[in-house]
Amino acid sequence: MTDPLLRIDDLAVSYRTGHTHRGHGRRTAVDGVSLELGRGEVLALVGESGSGKTTIGQSVIGLLAAGGRVDRGAIELRLAGGPVDLTRLPARAVQELRGRRIALVPQDPGTSLNPVQTIGASVAAPLRIHRWGTPDRIRRRVVELLDRVGLDDPELRARQYPHELSGGMRQRALIGAAIALEPDLIIADEPTSALDVTVQRRILDLLDDLRAELGSSLLLITHDLAVAAERADTIAVLRGGALEEAGPARSVLHEPATAYTAALLADAPALADEPPRPPRPAGEPFLVVDRLLHEYGRGKDAFRAVDDVTFAVERGTTHALVGESGSGKTTIGRAVAGFHAPTAGAIRIGAHDVPAERRDRALRRVVQLVSQNPYASLDPRRTVGQTVGEPLRNWRAADGGVRDRRELARRVASAIDRVALPADVVDRLPAELSGGQRQRVAIARALIIEPNLVVLDEAVSALDVTVQAQILQLLEQLQRELGLTYLFITHDLAVVRRIADTVTVLRRGTAVETGTAHQLLTDPQHDYTRALLDAVPAPDGLLDRSARQPTTALPTTALPATALPITALEVA
Repeated sequence: MTDPLLRIDDLAVSYRTGHTHRGHGRRTAVDGVSLELGRGEVLALVGESGSGKTTIGQSVIGLLAAGGRVDRGAIELRLAGGPVDLTRLPARAVQELRGRRIALVPQDPGTSLNPVQTIGASVAAPLRIHRWGTPDRIRRRVVELLDRVGLDDPELRARQYPHELSGGMRQRALIGAAIALEPDLIIADEPTSALDVTVQRRILDLLDDLRAELGSSLLLITHDLAVAAERADTIAVLRGGALEEAGPARSVLHEPATAYTAALLADAPALADEPPRPPRPAGEPFLVVDRLLHEYGRGKDAFRAVDDVTFAVERGTTHALVGESGSGKTTIGRAVAGFHAPTAGAIRIGAHDVPAERRDRALRRVVQLVSQNPYASLDPRRTVGQTVGEPLRNWRAADGGVRDRRELARRVASAIDRVALPADVVDRLPAELSGGQRQRVAIARALIIEPNLVVLDEAVSALDVTVQAQILQLLEQLQRELGLTYLFITHDLAVVRRIADTVTVLRRGTAVETGTAHQLLTDPQHDYTRALLDAVPAPDGLLDRSARQPTTALPTTALPATALPITALEVA
């Protein structure tokens, strides 16, 4: 390692919890972690949710959440005048370093920018706070920064608001704010977890380029081991607030020292050395989507989200819809589930034509939807038992509904057991469950009425790698046992490799390629499919990062310079 810029020694951090009989309790979030980050290098902190990754980053920049405190240890930053222990500095001194010497790129570009401030005002904030120059000079610097991070027409972007930019463009703006004062240390907290794979690649390339240009060090916080494998010099694996192991990326990923790290590597889809599912013999289609077209808005303001898409899915198989945000994946999935009527085209599920106006009860027994976010898809005021049993309570007995309390409890208990949750979760609220447990609850709710087709809309994208592997394994098991057919919506081709039989690749609402997963992943025919595959972080990049090819050029899926109708912005 080069001369370390950052040294963390025996760091322990805790948060205040609710009242106890002795007053407030405390929960340890980080316990005895020691790490070093060399100048100009990348240190990746990896681990599941709750492992302490973000808490360490927040401790370094002095932005712990309410109730958090550093209980012991040192965080030493080496500056021109010598090393400084950030834990012993007055708050005012830490504020002087924040932005100037240490900068943060936060996780979610959708919530990290002030919606009522222009992009230019947000990027200018660190310059104004540190009195960098006159207003005119700051304005020129903002345009320069937006150009530097690769935003087209930076003067226009500076005048726009966050809702007028795509997720990738907003993340670039956040990076522009972070590098405004050319800091020594950049902390990137899950900077690409909310982005598509091609946008992720461009953002990570940008961070690499800026790090090399500025000579900065990067503390990369991620749950994506493939990203860590491709980008980091050093990897630190955290578990339950403690350090499992740390070392050169090559050593950690090829010769893990602990069983936990080995398990994480085995669970990471992008690092799994397994072929796609082999093609199955052709069978009778169960789901047919024929020349589907869907527009938002009317007249000259109409936005065509799906344009003439056709595919068929055999019973008991998994068909994946793949593409970037704005490709029309979710629009198709919601049309299949009967949540909105397409503008034109036909959808047939078994013997059912999806109603043109509204879902009928017969269709509800055939198709169910599991949405992306396990935190937002459950009513926080209802117990798990109430949530899972809701579909049965909402129907009349003649339509398959259940009114008898004992029978309802039995059916709920069976659904809970089917998704491998403990029986006592029926009385818990969603806030008492982990993300993986919540997604299992959502799956149990979908399966309790015994559907034939399940639409899974990014159902594992918000989960840690270990939990993601568990949910994918559960879905495969349920498919075998119940003969389920899946329409699996995702932007993650590594997950497609694991679960899909057939695939449709979507781009800007059109299907550019459809075929077996084996064919598309081993011999793609379309340039866009090849670009998606090239953008997936690969473990081979670990061995020689300098040999990594630049991102394949793709026309941006960003919103145009003038804002689209709000209905268009909502298209996934």
